[in-house]
Amino acid sequence: MANHKSAIKRIRQTKSRNAKNRLQHKTTRNAIKSLKETTNKKAADKLFADVTSMLDKLAKNNIIHKNKSANLKSKLSKHVNSLKPVKKAAKPKTKSS
Repeated sequence: MANHKSAIKRIRQTKSRNAKNRLQHKTTRNAIKSLKETTNKKAADKLFADVTSMLDKLAKNNIIHKNKSANLKSKLSKHVNSLKPVKKAAKPKTKSS
């Protein structure tokens, strides 16, 4: 057990930071999973922007390595670009009397 006040404080700080980092990382992983499952191009584009932002924040705070972030963003952008855009259905013409 810690013998100094500063060491006790450090343990407290580390525990709370660790919990926050784990939550951020898990949230990002869930967002990545939902992006991979998305088949709608428009929804995927919006989600991709959010996920990219999350990954950049994780890399900035050294929660994940910057190269891992870059690799994930690359793979996800390939996925999003491979999706086909949804064409709007033509409106049926109605006869006016």
